Amino acid sequence: MHNPYMSPIEKAWFYLHRTLSGLTLLFLVLPVLVIIPLSFNESSFLVYPLTGFSMRWYHDFFTSAEWMRSLKNSLIVAPSATVLAMVFGTLAAVGLTRTEFRGKALLMSLLISPMVVPVVIVGVAGYLFFAPLGMDASYFTLILMHAALGVPFVVITVTATLQGFNHNLVRAAASLGASPLRSFFKVTLPLIAPGVISGALFAFGTSFDEVVVTIFIAGPEQATLPRAMFSGIRENLSPTIAAAATLLIAFSVVMLLTLEWLRGRGERLRTSPAKA
Repeated sequence: MHNPYMSPIEKAWFYLHRTLSGLTLLFLVLPVLVIIPLSFNESSFLVYPLTGFSMRWYHDFFTSAEWMRSLKNSLIVAPSATVLAMVFGTLAAVGLTRTEFRGKALLMSLLISPMVVPVVIVGVAGYLFFAPLGMDASYFTLILMHAALGVPFVVITVTATLQGFNHNLVRAAASLGASPLRSFFKVTLPLIAPGVISGALFAFGTSFDEVVVTIFIAGPEQATLPRAMFSGIRENLSPTIAAAATLLIAFSVVMLLTLEWLRGRGERLRTSPAKA
């Protein structure tokens, strides 16, 4: 509700601002939503108007050996990369937050550089590094590269969570005889868990959606779902790709809702001591 005491100019700006915001949101979301009806179309072509309703392309997706292999690869690589990113990113964030030393800003910049550097450069660099070692076209290398892309998200979210962390709780645990490792798992980790999980979800989404690095690093047997979709668009454009894209959209929506829930939970955890 707008303020009833607004001037005519302020009222005009109020409605204009919301109209522009709505049109911008529609411009960003509409290209994504357009693909969803096409995945239920009877036609073998990605065209409008729709000729009829059919689940044929979802059946093709779940019965195709190639699509299932790529989905299996994504479900192998993404969780593994997420675990590595979550562990190393959390440890890095905790270490950087607790100590002050020369070169801290430089180290932080290096940790988040995979988020800033163009992905094609990361892919080329990874290939040039691992290929001479004979480690390209392997799950291990692909997981490492995806983990490197996910670490910056974990570092940023955990660092932000630690900004409001009460370190007196750790000191109290130490005064009661808890070792640093025990105090971390019993005190620090439960309180920063929303930030850790949020970073892990971002890392998982990044790995699950990554295609450029996968093209450079993975072999045919390690092709993930995004790479299979990319290859299908170039070689054989089929509505099955629309079905796969719709499933990825649904996954993204679930992930965003989970992140919003975690954000609310983290906010409640930060404000509850103050209310007490």
